[in-house]
Amino acid sequence: WDNADFSRGIGTTFYQEFSTLNTAKPPFVRDVEAKIRRYMRSSYSAAWTLKITWEKAPAYAARTDTQRTNTYQAVLTTDGFRSYVLMLYQEGGMRWDYTRLAATNALIGYT
Repeated sequence: WDNADFSRGIGTTFYQEFSTLNTAKPPFVRDVEAKIRRYMRSSYSAAWTLKITWEKAPAYAARTDTQRTNTYQAVLTTDGFRSYVLMLYQEGGMRWDYTRLAATNALIGYT
């Protein structure tokens, strides 16, 4: 997540919290649990999940390019003992012109 620039009124950020400790789980949370079970090969039942979405976010500085926006999400979830983060990107990957970014070592993902 490089410097997204919302100063031109383009793009938005929003979030949704799912507290599922003693309630029925919505399809989104069941999907998150299934992904964690699949990728981590462990049993997992979410007690809390937070989905943060950056929609049509232009790169800093937005004054130079407002056409190449990105939509991406971070999903934080925990069962009270273990915590996970899913980083989800729009189909097609990064759309920012990384040649215009200050950093020359742009990556998608985390280590």
